[in-house]
Amino acid sequence: MGSGSYIALENIRMAYGGRRVFDALSCRFPGGKISVILGGSGLGKSTILRLIGGLVRPQGGRVVVDGEDVSRLSPRGLKTVRRKLGMMFQGGALLDSYTVFDNVALPLREQGGLSEKAIAEAVHEILKAVGVSDADDLLPGEISGGMLRRVALARAIIRKPDVLLCDEPFSGLDPVAIRRIEALLVQINRRLGMTMIVVSHDIHSMMRMADHVVLVLASHVLEGSPGQLRQNEDAEAVEFFSDDLECYQKQGAV
Repeated sequence: MGSGSYIALENIRMAYGGRRVFDALSCRFPGGKISVILGGSGLGKSTILRLIGGLVRPQGGRVVVDGEDVSRLSPRGLKTVRRKLGMMFQGGALLDSYTVFDNVALPLREQGGLSEKAIAEAVHEILKAVGVSDADDLLPGEISGGMLRRVALARAIIRKPDVLLCDEPFSGLDPVAIRRIEALLVQINRRLGMTMIVVSHDIHSMMRMADHVVLVLASHVLEGSPGQLRQNEDAEAVEFFSDDLECYQKQGAV
């Protein structure tokens, strides 16, 4: 996987019923880097992840993943591309009736071809890597929010995908837990060279971890490094970052 645009959305038109989401969206996500999708609520940030995963199809444009336009693939072709993707869903989305072990083992069991012994070894290795050892028999309702996100991350990366898609991995977490999940994502990215695309509302987290940022605004999209976007003089971008800082100050965080 090179350092170019491993994933790119080109002139995407997308609507749900009569509600227009994207008119001519174009953005890129470089391979091997951590990209953060930032923007206000209701502007389609999570929809970008669903487009990349082929969960929804655009009315126009192309969604290119490793040279394949996923918006035009057959079900078989789409299945092949999805093997390259891992997904960390908003809120973790663990199965409540499954133990931690069974939640993490699920992708390997669905994939097939491994013995239960090999699956157990893989699960324990990945749980140790994310800092959740000795939790095999616990249910999602019996663990903290931070631990739940770690388990969700373990499940998303256990097949060692080329791309990790994370939908709001920090929502509802306290600052300490946010920093820990950030550190895990950065560590995994640096160690495995995994392309990561993270949807987030948290500008301060973005500044700490992102290599590349896609800022989704009401009328257009901006891209660049965190520093470049904070210094951008685009009126909507300036308003977006100013509003966030004001909110942050009111919460007593600075």
